[in-house]
Amino acid sequence: MLKTIYPITKNILSNGQSISLLLARLAVAYGFYEPAMQKWSDISSVATWFGTLGIPFPTLNAYMAASTELLGVVLLTLGLFTRIISIPLMVVMIVAITTVHLAHGFSAGDNGFEIPLYYLLFLALFASLGAGKFSLDHLLFGEEQ
Repeated sequence: MLKTIYPITKNILSNGQSISLLLARLAVAYGFYEPAMQKWSDISSVATWFGTLGIPFPTLNAYMAASTELLGVVLLTLGLFTRIISIPLMVVMIVAITTVHLAHGFSAGDNGFEIPLYYLLFLALFASLGAGKFSLDHLLFGEEQ
C-alpha cells in the first residue's frame, strides 16, 4: 500500500517546490536584511569588533560581509543568481558560526549556532536546487528547479 501512496504523495507535494523555494528565499533574505543594515549603519564599529574576534583585515572583512549580506538580500528576493550568491553567504554564516556562535553552544536562546546553521542549510539548498520557477533565474536562464 505504501508503494502506491508514496508516488502519488510525491507528485502532489512536488508541485509546491517552487512556492516553497520562493518563501524560503524571502524568509532568508529578510533574515539578512537587519544585520546588513546594522553593519552599514556603523561599519567602523563592526570592523573594530571583527578585530577583537581575530578576523584578519577586519575593516576589509566588515565591508565584504556587509556588502555580501546586502547583495544577498536583493538577489535572494529577486531569485537572481541565487546559486552564486548562496556561496559567499554560506561563507559569512560559517565565519559567524566559528567566530561568534560556536562557543555558546547550539541553542539560539544562548546566542548559539542554531539560527546561523539553519541559514547555512537553507543556503545550501538554494545552491543545489536553485531559486525555483518564481524567480528571475527561471525567467532569464530557464532554471527548472
